[in-house]
Amino acid sequence: MKTLLLPDLLLVFSAFATLGLDLFMPRSSKAPFHLAWAGALLVFFVLLFLPYDQHAIFWGGYEVNGRGLMYKQLFVLSAAFTILLSGSYFQSGNGRQPLAYQGEFCAIILLATFGMFTVVSATDLLTLLLGMELATIPLYALCAFRKGCPLASEASTKYIIMGSLSTAVAVFGYSFLYGCAGSLRFEAVLAYATQYPTSPLLLLGVILLLAAAGFKLTLFPFHMWAPDVYEGAPAPVTAFLSVSSKATAIAFLAVLVNGPLAPLHDQLQPAFLLLAAITMTVGNLGALKQRNLLRFMAYSSIAQAGYIVLAFAGQGAMAQTSIFYYLLVYAAANYATFFIIAVIGKSRSEELETLQGLGRQNPGLAAVLMLAMFSLAGIPPLAGFTGKFMLFATAAQSGFYGMVLFAALNSTVSLYYYLLIIKEAYITKPASPLPTLVMSSIQRASLIPLTGAMIFLGLLPSVSTAIQKILG
Repeated sequence: MKTLLLPDLLLVFSAFATLGLDLFMPRSSKAPFHLAWAGALLVFFVLLFLPYDQHAIFWGGYEVNGRGLMYKQLFVLSAAFTILLSGSYFQSGNGRQPLAYQGEFCAIILLATFGMFTVVSATDLLTLLLGMELATIPLYALCAFRKGCPLASEASTKYIIMGSLSTAVAVFGYSFLYGCAGSLRFEAVLAYATQYPTSPLLLLGVILLLAAAGFKLTLFPFHMWAPDVYEGAPAPVTAFLSVSSKATAIAFLAVLVNGPLAPLHDQLQPAFLLLAAITMTVGNLGALKQRNLLRFMAYSSIAQAGYIVLAFAGQGAMAQTSIFYYLLVYAAANYATFFIIAVIGKSRSEELETLQGLGRQNPGLAAVLMLAMFSLAGIPPLAGFTGKFMLFATAAQSGFYGMVLFAALNSTVSLYYYLLIIKEAYITKPASPLPTLVMSSIQRASLIPLTGAMIFLGLLPSVSTAIQKILG
């Protein structure tokens, strides 16, 4: 049973080994960088071979089970791709000041990922809070990692203020749950929620927790920080925020909604539906007028959060399966897009116009971009279509047909702005010759599995079946 804890220990060891190696190597050495991504991939492969039908509790409050192991796979893969994505930003800066202290950067990514591991392993409110803070506080530093850049300073300041506020709201919500249940343990909160599901103090605490999760998840009306932070932070940090931070907030909600707050599901359904409807609408409308690629991805991320929250209105293994599956396919498309932005940013600005002529100059890169946009839009037979179909099917299974229709209309709106990206790459001709794009071997090697995931995850139903078997 102790082998279930091996990935967590390996992750922490990789982080400190990266820091230790960085102390004894010259600043120009790439050894810490390679150790960090190799360590993350090692943790992923260890996770693949663990028994998902077993669970164990360590130190009285750290549980490892099948659901947690699956989320940990997603978290550590996201960390590996973020580290790989960061390589070019430490060399050239991609149009801005080059990043420095690569060893520290990689170690912080791994330590933040351990915080995410803690979230899905929590068995009490205190461990859950510690996990969220371990996953969030390092991101404040990462947003400001490009010293001397006004945009980075602005991004970090806004993120710290909003993140601190969300933590305060969460702790305030915890105090109500503790006051009701008399304990921080999930079992005590579950027992109280089962006996008194309409308790005003309990419902107030739950509302505060939803608001705190809304900050992390960029749900309306807590989303306003995202575009500025996504634009100002280094692009690898933005990618990490858009995937890992969002997945952590989703895991936070899943742990609570499917655990201690399960008896309140019927009362929470209207809140989930309302948040989903407004968030996807605001995200899609905001993305329509964006010209900066990072701000564009911010609003796209907000809209995607709305689709995911829709599934929380559903129940059972179907809802949990659709949420995790969509996080998986969303991560693949998002990272593919950010790798393309990294390639373009080496010699051009991160604006929509810099995509012009991409289809002729680099057909392979343009094709991957097109697949990523179509997957995010939900076009069959790509994985994004299967993911959205599962999210909508979960809501339909609970009888929310009107909401499914509304979400489908929103998805149609999103198709318009995703097609704008493809139009720039394939149809619009550049007014003047643009610099030639150069792709590194790491970027090329990273895009191959991401492209394969976008295609084959949608064509292999065995993937969602395996996920549902574990979560069921």
